[in-house]
Amino acid sequence: MSKKDIVLDAILTQGSLPLFFYEDAQVSLEITRTLYKAGIRVFEYTNRGPAALENFKVLKKAQQDEMHDLHLGIGTVKTAAEAAAYITAGADFIVAPVINPEVGAMAKQHGMLWIPGCMTPTEINTAQQHEAALIKLFPANILGPEFMSSIRELFAGQLFIPTGGVELNIDSISNWFRAGVCAVGMGSKLISKKVLENRLYDQLYADTLKLMELVQTSK
Repeated sequence: MSKKDIVLDAILTQGSLPLFFYEDAQVSLEITRTLYKAGIRVFEYTNRGPAALENFKVLKKAQQDEMHDLHLGIGTVKTAAEAAAYITAGADFIVAPVINPEVGAMAKQHGMLWIPGCMTPTEINTAQQHEAALIKLFPANILGPEFMSSIRELFAGQLFIPTGGVELNIDSISNWFRAGVCAVGMGSKLISKKVLENRLYDQLYADTLKLMELVQTSK
C-alpha cells in the first residue's frame, strides 16, 4: 500500500482529523502526546504562524521517537515553497485551504495525500482534475451539511471532509456523516484557545475520547 493510501485509510478508519497550531513548541508537543494517548493516529498541525515549521520539526522528532504509528500532516499549505519545506521536514500528508495545482503535483511526486479546500462545485471539479482523493469542505460552518447533501450525487465516489464549525456533539457530527462525508475535521471546537493557553490536557484527553465515540456512533 502506498504512503498516500495508508494515510487516507487512517483518516477513514479514525473518522476524524484533529488540527491545531500553537506558537509554543512544548505545548504543541504535549497536545500531540495527549491526542495520541487518547487514540488519535492521524492529525494535522497547521502552518499558521512563524514558529510552525520549527514546531513541526519538534513534533516530527517525537513521532519518530515515541509515536511510531502516528501520521503527522501539515495544514494551511498554500504554496509550493511551503509544501517543499514541510516535505523536507517529514510531513506525512498535506492539507490546504485552497487548490494550488503546484502543491498537488508536489504531493503526487512524493507519493503523498493532498487534501485541498473547496467551497463550490467548480472548485471540487478542479480538485478532482488534479487528482485529489480527499477534498476538504471549507469553511464548513458556512456551507453546512445541506451543501454536502446537495452535491454528493454530482460527485459520486468522491471523499469529503468538512473543516471549520463542526461541533463536538452528536447532532453536528451525525448530521455531517448522514450528509455523506467520510470524516470530520476538528479544530478549535476540540483544541480550543482555552485548552491551549491553560494547558488543559486532561480536558482534551476526555474530549478526544468523546469525539472518537461520537464518530463511531455516527459513521
